[in-house]
Amino acid sequence: MASAHSHFPPDSIEPLLVSIPGAWFLMGSASGQDCERPVHRVWTDSFLLAATQVTNAEYQRFVNATSSDPPPFWNDANFDLPRHPVTGVSWFDAHRYCQWLAAQTGGSYRLPTEAEWERAARGDFEQNDFPWGNEPPQSLPDYGTRWQNGPEPVAHYAPNSFGLYNICDNVHEWCSDWYDPNYYASSPERNPRGPEQGQRKSSRGGSWRHHVKVARCSARSSIPPDFHYADYGFRLACYV
Repeated sequence: MASAHSHFPPDSIEPLLVSIPGAWFLMGSASGQDCERPVHRVWTDSFLLAATQVTNAEYQRFVNATSSDPPPFWNDANFDLPRHPVTGVSWFDAHRYCQWLAAQTGGSYRLPTEAEWERAARGDFEQNDFPWGNEPPQSLPDYGTRWQNGPEPVAHYAPNSFGLYNICDNVHEWCSDWYDPNYYASSPERNPRGPEQGQRKSSRGGSWRHHVKVARCSARSSIPPDFHYADYGFRLACYV
């Protein structure tokens, strides 16, 4: 178990950010779902990504400062610890949080693109299924007893090679892109940002309420941007 809590100042309005170096990588999977094909080479510029998913404690400051409605699971005992990831936020809620934090700090906070998210999740391990390699999630410590009734507090277990916690588990993470299952066939090589419009927003990462709690690095998901799901949260990105 990682003892990471001391690295995250509880009173800081800004998250701990991890530097993700610019690089080429192979995005997608030849053995995954149809929407993960074709495998294609992508470059992402260097960027910063939050070490953890946005927590209830962090989101509370936004709710208080903006008089926004709290998420629908705010007072549920399975979701309400300060270091639980905030859940039940729509894409629009997550986007507003980014705008608010940017205005408060002068930082360029935003949601990551799908390409940035996958690059960060993979680390420098090309085409591995998971951040740690190809061993199944059931090989993780305590896998059988985690996520019984909801998400777990962030940074409770070891991070990936970049220092990112829960990057493929706990809650789905909203991305900035509109979702198109066929986008990879026409995706630009450099810094792809998804189609110009759509009906659903992309998300990445696993979920506490799935049978297999940890998603593959290349796995894609999506829902309409106004939905409030109990296993949806988000992680902040920032330009360097």
